[in-house]
Amino acid sequence: MGLPGTPASGSICGVPELSYRFPELTVSTPRLLIRPLHGDDAPRVSEIFADRQTQRWLPFAAPVEELAKAWCTALAGERRETGAGDHYGVVRHEDGELVGCMWTDRTDWSAKVTELSHVVAAPARGLGFATEATIAVAVDLIGEHGFERVELRVAAGNSDSRQAAEKAGFTYEGLLRNAGQAQGERVDQEMWSLTAPDLRSAR
Repeated sequence: MGLPGTPASGSICGVPELSYRFPELTVSTPRLLIRPLHGDDAPRVSEIFADRQTQRWLPFAAPVEELAKAWCTALAGERRETGAGDHYGVVRHEDGELVGCMWTDRTDWSAKVTELSHVVAAPARGLGFATEATIAVAVDLIGEHGFERVELRVAAGNSDSRQAAEKAGFTYEGLLRNAGQAQGERVDQEMWSLTAPDLRSAR
């Protein structure tokens, strides 16, 4: 594997192939530090995902602590190494508390596109942390790592995530019908995006 975000060459039947390692991010904002997760984060990660309101919008059940530890370590590492994405912790500077989780997925290296998702711990909701972390990671992916587009998929009806996308400067592109799952049921998803031209225009 090559350096983070750079291609490593290989071959299949003599045909050159490019593979990518997802960049490891550490991004700081005035109130937050977004960093790779550690094994010690597992109990808090499990607690954050187990929240009833969070589970309402997720396509998977809350991980028990053992699975949460894998999500923080081995599964995150595997996702980075295959270029698929990564898992992050959102830490409040003020007290070092883990107040949320983020992850990237559905990465398309040929198009330089990835999808970003987030969850925020119940006591930390309503403080703008989702917006602050989302824009920080998206700008870093585009500005520092060469991505052209960062996507957010928001389950229809999830007003909190929709508001975070709007405040982070993402553009609503339309409704993806029957494109996702929440609580084991099929749901429509709103597509939001931030692109490299968006950032150039803002500057």
